[in-house]
Amino acid sequence: MMKIKKGEGLNIVPFIDIMLVLLAIVLSISTFIAQGKIKVEVPQANSAQQPQEEKRVVITVDSNNFIYLDDKPIEFHQLKDSIAAVDAKTLIELKSDKESKFEIFVKILDILKEKNHENFAISTRKD
Repeated sequence: MMKIKKGEGLNIVPFIDIMLVLLAIVLSISTFIAQGKIKVEVPQANSAQQPQEEKRVVITVDSNNFIYLDDKPIEFHQLKDSIAAVDAKTLIELKSDKESKFEIFVKILDILKEKNHENFAISTRKD
């Protein structure tokens, strides 16, 4: 067993350096994980098509009835203002989990009608 003389301490600076590097790695990796997609199981439809690759805004309702605008949580009253700011030619893609309340989906469609925004698509998946 190694004895440390009185007055001499253990040099922990290298350990702190290693821990800071590990912390930086964990934080940088966790940011990529946090930017993941919202899990939504859309209903099935025989006529489902892949959306075209164009500029669009995605409104998502998850199974817990939370609303997301482009993968960012948003309150219902804020959604009205956000939709009003979107150009009428921009495609709005609606994704609603099959377990979410239909009422929320209808309210979102009502906002779109109110703002005269008719360029939208409802996401489904092929059987």
